[in-house]
Amino acid sequence: MSSPEHSGAETPLSCEYAIIGTGFAGIGMAIALKKQGRDDFVIIERAKDVGGTWRDNHYPGAACDVPSHLYSFSFEPNTEWSRVYPSQPELHAYLRNVTDRWTLRPYIRFEQELQEARFDEATQRWSIRCNNGLFLSARVLISGNGGLAEPKLPSIPGVESFAGHHFHSANWDDSYNLKGKRVAVIGTGASAIQFVPEIADKPDQLDVYQRSPNWILRRGDRPYKNWEKWILRNVPGARLALRAAIYCWNEMRVLGMVIHPSIMRLFERGALAHIRRQVADPALREKVTPNYPIGCKRILISNDWYPALQKPNVALLTEGIGEIRPHSIVDSKGVERPVDCLIFATGFHATENPIAGRIFGRNGQSLAEAWRDGEEAYLGTTVHGFPNLFLIVGPNVTLGHSSMVYMIETQIQAISRLLNASEERGGAVLEVRDEVQARFNERLQERLAGSVWASGCNSWYQHRSGKITQLWPDFTFRFRSAHREFNADDYRFYSDAK
Repeated sequence: MSSPEHSGAETPLSCEYAIIGTGFAGIGMAIALKKQGRDDFVIIERAKDVGGTWRDNHYPGAACDVPSHLYSFSFEPNTEWSRVYPSQPELHAYLRNVTDRWTLRPYIRFEQELQEARFDEATQRWSIRCNNGLFLSARVLISGNGGLAEPKLPSIPGVESFAGHHFHSANWDDSYNLKGKRVAVIGTGASAIQFVPEIADKPDQLDVYQRSPNWILRRGDRPYKNWEKWILRNVPGARLALRAAIYCWNEMRVLGMVIHPSIMRLFERGALAHIRRQVADPALREKVTPNYPIGCKRILISNDWYPALQKPNVALLTEGIGEIRPHSIVDSKGVERPVDCLIFATGFHATENPIAGRIFGRNGQSLAEAWRDGEEAYLGTTVHGFPNLFLIVGPNVTLGHSSMVYMIETQIQAISRLLNASEERGGAVLEVRDEVQARFNERLQERLAGSVWASGCNSWYQHRSGKITQLWPDFTFRFRSAHREFNADDYRFYSDAK
């Protein structure tokens, strides 16, 4: 691999493997390559540090909703997690420590955001350009950019005209003092239910605009005791037993989400009981109680969301936003409320991710064009028409019940097998067959049609066409099993330019 100082020249920096991103996906893939003796790789990172989602989302109260001992690499255990559910600072520190233990920083090109990746059919290599001059030529491109990496702003009339301070929760502005201000939060999803309780006491007035409520369960979080950490460190098999117990408990949710959706009524009873315990006012209860089946949207966990909404300076507004003005928000009934600071808690481009418009396969077709009717891939990893491109957390890989790190490790193992198959054929170009991808997705959509996610709500799991493009509709061990059942006939291997 050439030295980085030449990366801005027109002669590209040549490598075997180019990886996008330094979250769990990118770091995990790089470690796998190193383990296999494949050290001719470059990692592209748009920020100044590693961490992906857990670097960017540093808003107050940011934390994971999967227990720490499952939301971590199986090959990099940590017996020192401070809590049952890990916080953002702990997860970011974990990823930084793993990066340093595996000496990955020399492979990373920081502050380089992908501008274009184009498959050159003449050379059978990926030509990759970044915003700060990095120009790469790679045989294999592995996208670990993350499914929830691009913040999404709402389409509200006048949003561009707002003249006060404003930011997205994924780009939290720590320098801005909320004390004494009139603050409006748009959105009541996973980010909002974490940061709103943390900031609720600071503004003079905090308006929370809700489009639809979420089902919320009690968060069973607590610090780990020192004796528990001692056991996990010193008793053989204790940590693995805890991880296995967490895994099995989470997998049970699939029974209700996919196999027998009626089981989800048990979770709904728990969520309704949580509302009854924490919300005394009948009017507020009505506002925070969803009218769709539990699980149709992401189920959230929180102990302090409902109490925060009942603080005297906090208002939950459900009339809908009609217009945003330079210093105020007007609801759908014409009521205007002044605003000093606007915080968008409006999620991410889970579908139609902008990066899909920057990756071009055979015949110059972009991923965005191939996915105009909804994202799809074969096992979430390979896409017909895009040779030697591998996706980590691609279409229909996201979970509604368990740890994405498990899915990421599964895909990394699968990509390693595919790379071996390519190298056994002399470094042949690999591409999934069109009919294999089509048949897989037809079966996938049939299974999704009977799931709780298809029960009528509008969620970020769905493409605007209505197609559910985000979720894996089965147990995670079946996702791993499907990847292990490698069939070379599912792919086309070739060495000549076509």
